Amino acid sequence: MGQFLLKRARGICLTMLVLGVSACGNINDQAGANGQSTSGSPLIEASSTKQNAARFLTQATFGPTDASVQQVQALGYRGWIDQQMATPSPSHLAYVDNRIAQIKLSNPDAALDATQFYESFWLYAATSPAQLRERMKLALSEIFVISFADPVVEVRGAASYYDMLGNNAFGNYRTLLEQVSLHPMMGVYLTHMANQKEDPATGRSPDENYAREVMQLMSIGVEQLNPDGTVRRDANGAAIPSYTSTDITELAKVFTGFSWYHPTPSNNTFLGRNRDPESAVRSMIPYGQYHSTSAKTFLGKSIAAGSTDARAELNEALDTLFNHPNTGPFLARRLIQRLVTSNPSPAYVGRVAAVFNNNGQGVRGDLAAVVRAILLDREASTIGTDPGSGKVREPMIRLTNWMRAFGATSVSGNYLIGSTRSNVSLGQAPLTAPSVFNFYRPGYVPPNTRLGAANLTAPEFQIVDEVSVAGYANTMVGAIGNGIGTGTDVRSTYAQEVAIAHDANALADRMNAILLYGQMSGRLRQRIIESVNSVPIPGGTASAAQITTARLNRTRIAIYLTMISPEYLVQR
Repeated sequence: MGQFLLKRARGICLTMLVLGVSACGNINDQAGANGQSTSGSPLIEASSTKQNAARFLTQATFGPTDASVQQVQALGYRGWIDQQMATPSPSHLAYVDNRIAQIKLSNPDAALDATQFYESFWLYAATSPAQLRERMKLALSEIFVISFADPVVEVRGAASYYDMLGNNAFGNYRTLLEQVSLHPMMGVYLTHMANQKEDPATGRSPDENYAREVMQLMSIGVEQLNPDGTVRRDANGAAIPSYTSTDITELAKVFTGFSWYHPTPSNNTFLGRNRDPESAVRSMIPYGQYHSTSAKTFLGKSIAAGSTDARAELNEALDTLFNHPNTGPFLARRLIQRLVTSNPSPAYVGRVAAVFNNNGQGVRGDLAAVVRAILLDREASTIGTDPGSGKVREPMIRLTNWMRAFGATSVSGNYLIGSTRSNVSLGQAPLTAPSVFNFYRPGYVPPNTRLGAANLTAPEFQIVDEVSVAGYANTMVGAIGNGIGTGTDVRSTYAQEVAIAHDANALADRMNAILLYGQMSGRLRQRIIESVNSVPIPGGTASAAQITTARLNRTRIAIYLTMISPEYLVQR
């Protein structure tokens, strides 16, 4: 089936995919000087059409379904968000623990590997009722990065880290920042696990890795920001740094003396010997004898010398980052980019940052209020028409979108997809970023493009190249045609689509509704109709099986052509 699909679609599909690399630039041809929206009213109130509901769900979930569209229409945007925020996510840690126990029934020597975490990711992304929380887990994991690319990250620890992100997705940023800082997988990944105080006799100084990255990537960024996220500049027009190398060195002293959890801590447990069985999933604990007792001055904050209370000093440091004027606009822009658009206007960032600073009840850092502000902002609802707006869909989200839109199910029940990190697959998999800087930088601009000329960013384009484009096309040929995963474990029967496949117009309408929220161009629609009609449905003495096969082929071509089109690849 995959070969049939590729042969039928090759001339159209590969050309369209290559065009997809520049499609965002073409879409932005008419952007203003900075490509920004000039939206009016800051908030949207209700969903009146299926198209609006599907667009909203594209931003807030791993993909709209017929049922979720109806739910949004019934509840309205606010009601749906409230319901989602009250819905807990299933536990990835519980999944991997149960899965390895199941595997050991037939192979007692089996050990956990990242595959079991990937299974839990695809399972919950595709089927969890807590879709907003699931989408936020992914967004947060690309800001507060740990990665299986570093072998020090353990599977149970990574699963608990992902659970922690989900548990805090609608809590307070200050709590999230603390739990990230103390999670053992962040400790080993950014090397502040068992970080020791300075020793003048040996020349040892505290590891600065986490101190630098918690500022640069997780809280305040490298440049001072205005309340709307624009960069503050000095009298000469140069960006003003938000911290110095001295700030890093001094803050690193705070992140000393923390190591593995143990009910009876000792020097051995600090160094990772005789670890408690739950040490990979429980917060690091302070070991006072290894904590720096010298005075510390960073970001205008001073801590007096003499204290061995590592936890108290950690709280002071995190409070300083939490209350920094950069933190609201920094986080606002990062989350808007992950959910809605790569180039939010300063006004949009400023509105969301203001909610971070004060949720309306005097609370700072309320992530539930921040997410509401992002998704309910007028700019989020006008991405289909504003020049310079939108974002490239992440490859992982494209695959889950297919699963959800067409009711794909797992034969085994375990979603045996595994890693899709290879650039001949999706070029992306959960918790596999190549570095702490994620899969792509938030300010990435593809060189020598119209995007660059328009001063527009496109983070996801950093993982787009000739190989990844072909890898996605080939992966989707297989997934749509036969299924994906071990033994094509995850597959769809396309029952709803097959039922209308005799009518190419109806099939194109279905693609428009479920994948493109009513924004399909006439050109793409005509190509789909022509390609579908090139596959005749046999009549006469044809068997039921032959007729069904023809209907399936027509359906799969329609899905494939839609999902590799620039109109789909660029979420607007």
